[in-house]
Amino acid sequence: MYKVTNLFKVLSDETRLRILILLYKKELCVCQLQGILEEESQPKISKHLAKLRDLGFVKDERKEKFIYYYLNDNEMLKDILKSIIDNSNEYEVIKDDLGRLKYADEIKERKMNQVKNEEK
Repeated sequence: MYKVTNLFKVLSDETRLRILILLYKKELCVCQLQGILEEESQPKISKHLAKLRDLGFVKDERKEKFIYYYLNDNEMLKDILKSIIDNSNEYEVIKDDLGRLKYADEIKERKMNQVKNEEK
């Protein structure tokens, strides 16, 4: 029962819900999530990801300079997220996030270029 109540607590936060929906579709790094969610604060995204990881809903993996996040195997969570995505036309914010998801690689590329320019 503890896991179920934690799941619904996590889903009750809009930012965490949006992050989980995006991770249902694709593994992403913090800068990609920040761009897709149009969030100014990278630490805010990182804080939400840390909470999701600590509760066991997401996992992370370092690949080169980036840490990528992806959903942990939790069928109940995946079923709920799939249902929300299937009805995303009813949720403008989610529909917009899913529309911006196709630019995830471009967002990461811009961040990489920004870091390279700062190193010069």
